[in-house]
Amino acid sequence: MTLSSLRSKSVWPGFALILIVAPLVFAQSAALSILSQCGCMMILALSFNMLLGQSGMLSFGHAVYAGLAAFVSVHVMNSLAGGSAAALLLVPLVGGIAGMLAGAAFGFVTTRRSGTALSMISLALVELIAAGVLMFPGWFGGESGVNTDRVLGAPFIGIDFASQLQVYYLIAFWLFVCAAAMYALTQTPLGRIANAVRDNPERAAFIGHDPRRVRYLMFMLSAFFAGIGGALTAINFEIVSAENLSLLRSAQILLFTFIGGIGYFFGPMIGAVVGVLFSSLLSTYTRGWQLYLGLLFVMIVLFAPGGIAGIWGRLAERRRGIGMASLIRLAGLLLLAGVAVFLIEMLYRRAAVQ
Repeated sequence: MTLSSLRSKSVWPGFALILIVAPLVFAQSAALSILSQCGCMMILALSFNMLLGQSGMLSFGHAVYAGLAAFVSVHVMNSLAGGSAAALLLVPLVGGIAGMLAGAAFGFVTTRRSGTALSMISLALVELIAAGVLMFPGWFGGESGVNTDRVLGAPFIGIDFASQLQVYYLIAFWLFVCAAAMYALTQTPLGRIANAVRDNPERAAFIGHDPRRVRYLMFMLSAFFAGIGGALTAINFEIVSAENLSLLRSAQILLFTFIGGIGYFFGPMIGAVVGVLFSSLLSTYTRGWQLYLGLLFVMIVLFAPGGIAGIWGRLAERRRGIGMASLIRLAGLLLLAGVAVFLIEMLYRRAAVQ
């Protein structure tokens, strides 16, 4: 057995172990909330990478499918109130089906084109749907959104999902299932043909595969997993509003996916963790967290197109380790970053005083 095959076989047990142990290491309530947000965002980033990284479709409206699924999940949870807590285990699946149906409807229009045209169509759709949400307050709750209670009723084997720890393990379970399913999809003929359509749609068509049909199938599957992520977000926060399907939310998913690295399967997961930490943790210390996140994105695009996962992969491939010259360059970059942060914080403090 080679070292590479041994590593590939140990990744999934290691990933499961991390999901199990994480809340034991970070047992505080705030930490569990951040871990839950990371899990939801990981699913959304992985599902978006099915479009961008695997199929070459840059969509600006990915949050639409997660948001619509979240609204469906909230209404389903409200209708199940007073029943058994076991029903909550299947709510993410309901959200996935809702997301897939939305993807089938909007993807039929979106995937008729590719490249820039597809991106512009998705941008128009997300703006159209975000505006239409406020026109139907009976279903979408207007600007205040729709509230719910994840404690549906009688406990199931002692679990009622009242605590954040139980909600985290629910999210972790679905994260592992979705990640394994999306990885398995990359190894199927559909996943391989999606890569071919991404790289050379003309050649894929020449060998007998319709590029539009492949894009449409991948679009629906991506919307399915996005729907699961949206349903888990609704369960975690117990409220869904128009913000869940806005352009800002779609841009957030795109940003995190790029930062993690679209060329690696686990890259979007890394980007999701970094993005959630920026928005949830760093935002408590500085008002400039969005500026830092934007600067990180620009640096990644300019100097490390493979994202954080690409940097990690290149470092792992160096058998001799990091040389002295690399360490000196790294120290210089850290020093420059520290000076930049100092100057930015001074400007923010000066603006606050004035």
